[in-house]
Amino acid sequence: MRKWVAGLALTVIMLFLLISAISMRPFGEPTETEMDDYMNENGQEETGSNNIVTAVVFDYRGFDTLGEATVLFTAVTGVALLMHKKKEGEQ
Repeated sequence: MRKWVAGLALTVIMLFLLISAISMRPFGEPTETEMDDYMNENGQEETGSNNIVTAVVFDYRGFDTLGEATVLFTAVTGVALLMHKKKEGEQ
């Protein structure tokens, strides 16, 4: 019974991966260009940045970037606390 369930699970996973691979769009072929065109046409006026990548990262997706920076800061702080050696006499 266990081997049958494992075989069924493996078959479902392989079928899912096969369908996903077949339904993917060709590499380098965008699905929609409306957002790209909007960013290129209005990015400098709305953000004041000459670099569209900087405008997207810091203005359009600012909260996302802030969240990523918070996660990285927390990870670095955690590693630093784990690697910290106590001095003699400290508890």
